[in-house]
Amino acid sequence: MNVIVCVKQIPDPAVPGALDGGTNTLKRDGKIVIDDSDMYGVEMALQLVDAAGGGEVSLVSMAPNNETSGLRTALAMGAVKAVLVSDPALQGSDALTTAKVLAGAVQRLGGADLIIAATESSDGYTGTVPEQIAEVLGLPSVTFAKKISIDGSTIKAERQTEAGYDEVTCPMPAVISVTAGVVEPRYPSFKGIMAAKSKPVDEVTAGDLGINPVGWAGAGQKISKVAEAEARQAGEIIEDDGEAFSKIVGFLENLKVI
Repeated sequence: MNVIVCVKQIPDPAVPGALDGGTNTLKRDGKIVIDDSDMYGVEMALQLVDAAGGGEVSLVSMAPNNETSGLRTALAMGAVKAVLVSDPALQGSDALTTAKVLAGAVQRLGGADLIIAATESSDGYTGTVPEQIAEVLGLPSVTFAKKISIDGSTIKAERQTEAGYDEVTCPMPAVISVTAGVVEPRYPSFKGIMAAKSKPVDEVTAGDLGINPVGWAGAGQKISKVAEAEARQAGEIIEDDGEAFSKIVGFLENLKVI
């Protein structure tokens, strides 16, 4: 069984972020790390391959400045190879362009039985890229998976909902996005870290994948304005004078909670 995991490499969240004043986009010229949400996808892929008794886990990523540090973390966990798309022309790319680029990287690897992504990235939060990848590749998509198993050529997933979860089945190949906590990611061992240094990372550009236009030219959206969130207003304090219950009931009635 072969699995491809989409890995987002993001600015280190431990370092205060900064925006580019001209474009209102996040600056990505500092330390880059693997998005924590993608660690779950990598671990899920490794466990599925182990359970299948054979196969491999590969990675695809789009990042600036030929950055591979986040990919090396995933390779140290046990993935065998990666495709990195790094191209100055990609700056300003929207979610759909990102999906097209990642889909192109998947095709460069020759496809897979299963493509795994996080539900959303920690620096973007659009939550749309996995489904767009599935559409570009013409594959079925399962979202918000909190548990996954494979039965022959069928995926069985528990899809998280507000009311609990849905039991979903889907034929492979497919694209599936997983929630945090689907598994507990392993820590890369020293042996894995050393081995990751020599694992192949195929570095390509958008042009190599035949994708055009990209970046600002291909984006169907832009960030027009960024503003600080309003400070949270102080709540209403009700002191118990023997009739506090009636005030609380009245307050809840005004909110139409009761």
